[in-house]
Amino acid sequence: MATIKRFEDLECWQEARKLVNIVYGVTNSTNFREDIDLKRQMRRSTISVMANIAEGFHRNSNKDFLKFLDYSRSSIAETLSHGYIGLDQNYIVAKEFENLQAQAEIVWKQLNRFVSYLNRSNQSN
Repeated sequence: MATIKRFEDLECWQEARKLVNIVYGVTNSTNFREDIDLKRQMRRSTISVMANIAEGFHRNSNKDFLKFLDYSRSSIAETLSHGYIGLDQNYIVAKEFENLQAQAEIVWKQLNRFVSYLNRSNQSN
């Protein structure tokens, strides 16, 4: 693995950024604007995915970093849960939700691989 010097270099953060852009696009629809609370909560949860990766990167230990990566994974689940509400309320269409799910899955898998890598790294130290 290449040496990573900034959180922006992390692929999981880069993919989380794409997820945020998808959520912003979806929540900008006319139908979604009617539910301000859900719109804000969905945006906050997806922003939290990115923010926790960045914050964890700048912690003093892998143990702390792992905790923040776990928060990011939880925020992905929260974002998807909000997406289901948007889908059920007809704020978004199935295709938009599938796009959201697909990107969330990419971030989820990258976070899981990164967590596994950090855990292996901790065991060898």
